[in-house]
Amino acid sequence: MSLLSRTAAATLLTMLSAAPLYAEALDVRIGYLQWVPDKGPVLSNIIPEPEDAGLRGAELGLADNQTTGRFLRQNYELETELTGSHEETLAAFEAMHDKGTRLFVINAPAQTVQAIMGRAGNNTLVFNAGAKDDALRTAECHVNLLHTVPSYAMLTDSLGQWLNMRRWNDLFLITGPTEEDKAWADAFRRSAKRFGLKIVQDKPWTFDADLRRTAAKELPAFTQARAYDAVVLADVRGDFGEYVPFNTWLPRPVVGTQGMVPVTWHRVVEAWGAAQLQNRFRALAERDMNGDDYAAWAAVRSIGTAVTDLKVADANEIRDFLFTDKFQLAAFKGRSLSFRDWNGQLRQPIPLVHPRSLVAQAPFDGFLHPNTEMDTLGFDKPESQCRING
Repeated sequence: MSLLSRTAAATLLTMLSAAPLYAEALDVRIGYLQWVPDKGPVLSNIIPEPEDAGLRGAELGLADNQTTGRFLRQNYELETELTGSHEETLAAFEAMHDKGTRLFVINAPAQTVQAIMGRAGNNTLVFNAGAKDDALRTAECHVNLLHTVPSYAMLTDSLGQWLNMRRWNDLFLITGPTEEDKAWADAFRRSAKRFGLKIVQDKPWTFDADLRRTAAKELPAFTQARAYDAVVLADVRGDFGEYVPFNTWLPRPVVGTQGMVPVTWHRVVEAWGAAQLQNRFRALAERDMNGDDYAAWAAVRSIGTAVTDLKVADANEIRDFLFTDKFQLAAFKGRSLSFRDWNGQLRQPIPLVHPRSLVAQAPFDGFLHPNTEMDTLGFDKPESQCRING
């Protein structure tokens, strides 16, 4: 037997001797709930989000958990409900909860997440994998609610750092009419102040013209100003923003919700082993992985990482473990991820992408923090009223 073979055999023998021979099987049940309201028709011919965005990420997370779990006699089960309304989502949660499920991943608006938390009880752990609202991380916090989707502030801070680094300091901000648009724009205004940027024009989008015919005429006039370095768009659903690039008054780049965009995840992220994750997801879902998928995958994998270490599926023990130094989520973003102990937000780098390439990934060198530079993205502890972990 070769030296390599003897070494491998010895390693396997050590692993087997360390594990209990007759470990009792552990069942881990996770509830996945998804309700994404219909955003209505848009003018631009953007590719719509898949109806199963989020769900397929949770399924991949489950498959990853099972890969490890089968050797440890840990059986993972994912119970899913894709609902059609706020009320249906609450009813589905209560039904799962009544059957004993205490671990949940939720992809739903903030209002629905808040309503679920009012019903959850202290022995339930909920992961928010859909609502980006900053209020959930700054004021309306719950001790048993964690966030694997980045907040608006994390996304816009990553963009603010990049603009500051490039010295593109004078900005033209255009905000769409929806509540999501306004929330994104409010977050960016905060980021602009934080990173020394100046919004020289701050205009709401109030037009209802058909830009498919009039963009070349309307947009140069709308973006007319003496000087600016870039146009920043807050058009979350993609109604008018797709027509802004190459139609601005000054020849300037477009960033924000269109152009170069800060995202949770994108198919162009391939470094740090991400290509392997992308390929496994395509084999499962027959499409590319998006931000909703990634947030749900990260939630399910966080549960699996904790259960592997703890050998139990208790929601409170998992929650406590996720705030310790022992927890590090290997998440294909170049760093191990952890949860902020004051508001439950998963720290994570933010890719800045355009449709066919990764431009950069925040946080960037030069933006310092006393603990971790990943806390330069989003609301830091002194900026948040939340203290969910003591």
